[in-house]
Amino acid sequence: MTLALKQAEAAAQAGEVPVGAVLVAKGAVLAEAHNQPISARDPTAHAEILVLRAAAQSRKNYRLPGTTLYVTIEPCPMCVGALIHARVEQLVFGAREPRSGAVVSHQNLLDSLNLNHKVHYQEGILAKECGAIIQAFFRTKR
Repeated sequence: MTLALKQAEAAAQAGEVPVGAVLVAKGAVLAEAHNQPISARDPTAHAEILVLRAAAQSRKNYRLPGTTLYVTIEPCPMCVGALIHARVEQLVFGAREPRSGAVVSHQNLLDSLNLNHKVHYQEGILAKECGAIIQAFFRTKR
């Protein structure tokens, strides 16, 4: 999660919403990224999506079994869907996202019994630090 926080800091420095993500397999980092929808002019350029894209290119496979995604903020519905399709094994996130979080805050998408793949999840890892960086970012915007 420390690496994901560094990515979130890079996002903040770039004027992006400070969300960072890191994908790991067997203790090795496969990819790191931060939010880039503004600079990339791409509404899908969330940290989670960028990490999945990079890892899929590296592995030459759109499926990413046996991986764990660390992300600073609870993923949105788009990102949760991508985790399912990529067959990510585990999601670990820091702070909840009270407006659009789709894991525990609102839709609880990963708990749906209709899914063909189960992504296990854990929340609250470095939650204070993850929440603080995003709160500080929006405080300066207001």
